[in-house]
Amino acid sequence: MRISQLFGKTLRDVPAEAETVSHQLLLKSGMIHQLAAGVYSYLPLAWRVLRKIENIIREEMDRAGGQELMMPVLQPIEIWQQSGRDRSFGKTLFTLCDRRERTLVLGPTHEEVITLLISYNVRSYRDLPLLPYQIQTKLRDEPRPRAGLVRGREFIMKDLYSFDVDTAGLDKNYQAMLRAYNNIFTRCGLPAIMVEADSGAIGGKDSHEFMLVAPSGEDEIIYCEGCKYAANAEKATSIKGKVEGGEPAAIEEVATPGMTSIEQIAAFFKVPQSRTLKAVFYAADGAVVFVVIRGDIEVNEVKLKNLLHCDELRLATEAEVSKAGIVAGSASPVGLAGIKIVADDSITTGTNFIAGGNKPDTHIRNVNYPRDFKVDIIADIARARAGDSCPKCEGKLASTHGIEVGHAFKLGTFLSEKMGASFTDAEGVTKPIVMGCYGIGVSRLLSAAIEQNHDDKGIIWPLPIAPFQVHICALYMENPQVAATAEKLYAELQAQGIEVLLDDRMESPGVKFNDADLLGMPVRVTVSPRSLEKNSVEVKRRTEKKPTLLPLDGIVEKLRELISG
Repeated sequence: MRISQLFGKTLRDVPAEAETVSHQLLLKSGMIHQLAAGVYSYLPLAWRVLRKIENIIREEMDRAGGQELMMPVLQPIEIWQQSGRDRSFGKTLFTLCDRRERTLVLGPTHEEVITLLISYNVRSYRDLPLLPYQIQTKLRDEPRPRAGLVRGREFIMKDLYSFDVDTAGLDKNYQAMLRAYNNIFTRCGLPAIMVEADSGAIGGKDSHEFMLVAPSGEDEIIYCEGCKYAANAEKATSIKGKVEGGEPAAIEEVATPGMTSIEQIAAFFKVPQSRTLKAVFYAADGAVVFVVIRGDIEVNEVKLKNLLHCDELRLATEAEVSKAGIVAGSASPVGLAGIKIVADDSITTGTNFIAGGNKPDTHIRNVNYPRDFKVDIIADIARARAGDSCPKCEGKLASTHGIEVGHAFKLGTFLSEKMGASFTDAEGVTKPIVMGCYGIGVSRLLSAAIEQNHDDKGIIWPLPIAPFQVHICALYMENPQVAATAEKLYAELQAQGIEVLLDDRMESPGVKFNDADLLGMPVRVTVSPRSLEKNSVEVKRRTEKKPTLLPLDGIVEKLRELISG
């Protein structure tokens, strides 16, 4: 490809609307163009990257037994109502009405569609297992489209679904997909971390995410420095540790005028915050829930929502708290009645806690569970933090940020039961099909690759997914010798199957070098009058600071070896 003919122009300035590095560089390099919030066109350079990623994915999915197909974007709302996920996806679903006033959904994912498709085609255990997949556009009405392709409203995704006769088959295919995903990210030149994850609106049991570590990532990863434990912050657990409070003592009411925060109370009683009990109030599908947790720990709202099996969870309003008879700032579960109480298991890690007195300007000393209060549910609803002890090896946990680029779920049978996908086993018994689903954000991976691979000059593409392998910078194209040498090298590299981008524009060396760094091809070859005086060209990897002068004689073979290496 010649840059003079390439569709898409580089920009000199960073677009004002771009907040992340990948968004800035994709716009600045002319690889994408925004049509609307979270909606982008992919120009030729970006499309080449996407096609390379897709080809790697296809090869690994096919190798693992997958069969590619294509499913509709338009989906009847009734199938979402049948699964019950119209409520869990909520406003994220794009909906429309056709001319007959029938409501349709623009597919954000395809579990319902594929499960129905399987139900029409599977009868016997002999028809299983099956691993259908597709690479297709998805649409989600994100409340905050951000970071360019990282969180868009229209995006490209690979989704594969496994259908098995039992959990043993699911486990086998699940592990095969995890291996395939590791292969995909390795082959793309993008090392990913596999972490335990929450299933979210997709549902299901076991779940793992694949994260590319990047400072701009919106997901926090909690990991152990001593073992291989790693989890999304939404899922991560930790050892909360014991709190020394001594033998349980008698409850004592204490006046605490004007004190409402954990910090104030801990300082007043001269105890660490871990010796206090914190009250947090939520509305779960409209019903107020009283949550109690150790004062030094934060509530993990994803864990809480999953525990309550609610569609909507939010902090309760002041009016809702007051109506429930709760005294904000001095609340505790002691003596409280008529409201659902959920506790984190950290309340069992110590004795003689400080808690609210359920009346203004009053707290209680020496509160102990279960002696002094009862709860409806007790579970781990805490947010694990860096510095906590690892649940696997008791080493120290650390945290980093990453971008989710892949997700695997063990769905089990909840969806197949709702959608009527069953099979007859060898004994003639009808059973629900056991399901798994596996997604990769293809367009998000494009952005994530840049977030992980760039410098202050531009993109640094990993070789396997780079738009082109070699970028020829022909300086002073008006020089006949430069033009002839660049054209000859361009043709010879193409004949060897090497992907080449030729900058044949009548631009200054500075413009050409800046664009080469911005576009980020793995190898740059500079043809100039000065290099030709020595019958040579300058060769530089994008990751290197200085070029190397190499003779023209045998240069094609040397470049081929450089790329192969």
